[in-house]
Amino acid sequence: MWLRRLSTDRIERRSSVPGEIPLIIVEPVKSALRICALNDAAVALDLKPGMPLADVQAMYPYINVQDANPQADLALLEAIADWCDRYTPLVGLDPPDGLLLDVSGCAHLFGGEQMLGDDILAGLARQGLRAEIGLADTVGCAWAVARYGKTSLVPKQASRDSMLLLPLAALRLDTEILSALAQAGFKRIADVIDRPRAPFAARFGQGFLRRLDQALGREDESINPRRSPPSYMAERRFPDPIMLESDVLGTIGQLAHELERLLARRGEGARLLQVALFRVDGKVHRLEAATGGPLRNPDRIKRLFIERLATIGDKYDPGFGYDMVRLSALTCERLDPAQGGLAGQDYQSELAHLIDRLSTRFGSRRLMRLVPRATHIPEFAVAAVPAQLACDDFAVDLVGQDSLAPVRPVRLFSRPEPIDAVAEVPDGPPVRFRWRHILYEVIAAEGPERIAMEWWRDDQGHALTRDYFRVESKEGARAWLYREGLYKQRNAGNPRWFLHGLFA
Repeated sequence: MWLRRLSTDRIERRSSVPGEIPLIIVEPVKSALRICALNDAAVALDLKPGMPLADVQAMYPYINVQDANPQADLALLEAIADWCDRYTPLVGLDPPDGLLLDVSGCAHLFGGEQMLGDDILAGLARQGLRAEIGLADTVGCAWAVARYGKTSLVPKQASRDSMLLLPLAALRLDTEILSALAQAGFKRIADVIDRPRAPFAARFGQGFLRRLDQALGREDESINPRRSPPSYMAERRFPDPIMLESDVLGTIGQLAHELERLLARRGEGARLLQVALFRVDGKVHRLEAATGGPLRNPDRIKRLFIERLATIGDKYDPGFGYDMVRLSALTCERLDPAQGGLAGQDYQSELAHLIDRLSTRFGSRRLMRLVPRATHIPEFAVAAVPAQLACDDFAVDLVGQDSLAPVRPVRLFSRPEPIDAVAEVPDGPPVRFRWRHILYEVIAAEGPERIAMEWWRDDQGHALTRDYFRVESKEGARAWLYREGLYKQRNAGNPRWFLHGLFA
């Protein structure tokens, strides 16, 4: 697909009389402003790309001049690529003004390749975009036909014949190679297609022959799609656009049943779902919902997108309505049938669905779960990870503790707080301590529980040791504190005391 007036169409779409007023777009080239794009009205004045702006204004002083904006052109090209997803999921960019679509196996859905091409051109025309398309067996031939051919549809196995009369520029060659070929008297593809290859390779390089082979199908050339094709998808098209949220959700529910049959056929479940809402004006809204485990239940899929739509509010304006809705499973995993209980509710499944709903509504980083880590240091013993990521890997109750392990507070301070403590014997429990300027008298103590730090955490080359105590004060405060270091340890200084957590 060649968007032959992409830069000027981007500007003219805001005009009430697009295309009737001459418009040129200029960019600096070698310290001079030159034309890089122009509309049809400017072409009618015999203006051409590359002309200096000064010469153009000398002939037409009041011509409309705009500065080039490659970023805006690329953004528009990407938006058009999103719109083209309605025809095929394999859409690649061909900057600065082209798109590559792989419509293999899709044309019959629109009544054939010719009707597919006509539908694309009609849709772009409604958006104020001028385009040309080429349909062929190879990317190179389609590119050449779209820009230089007289017909848009090339019959199968006819790439060679359709390109014979086209200029050599149709092979996507560099300007230097085209100039060298022109100086040698070669202007059309027919002039070089049957000549010996070795002299061309020696004079013009292998790149010239590679482009020729790609256009003729002798060498494969793939399309690099912007988005990975979904594993499964179901879509619905509407002759009359829909605008109500209830209609959108009802359509998602119907598509979820179709998606369930596709997933069940392969014994898989979705881990990442996406709904694409195609507006009639070409804009596409995409909503994604992740799951903590493989899912194919239609009601739960619909419920996830109810939560998703509730969070975006009016962010996604339907405009004049949606004429197509697509539900895709972007990531899938194996989902084998699970044996349920003979009686009672499957609370684990309900909990997983609740986590999915809350994560979809508030964000996966807002709902966290504590999971154990392979370390004995208290402040690093657990880590907070998104609850959805922890659903499958960790099926443990982190609140409960081993009955033989020493009792520890459920919640610890983010950083142990220093305290002043006094003990009867050097290595014994404290009899009183001062924390946050308040003095506490200890009436009961348990411990010590000795925890040695990893050797690599000490800068001086000796291991740090902690002795933890569970103490209770006269006021009823129950604290978990520790002494860092040993009195008899050399070069370690005096031990220090810290309070690490409080018991309920």
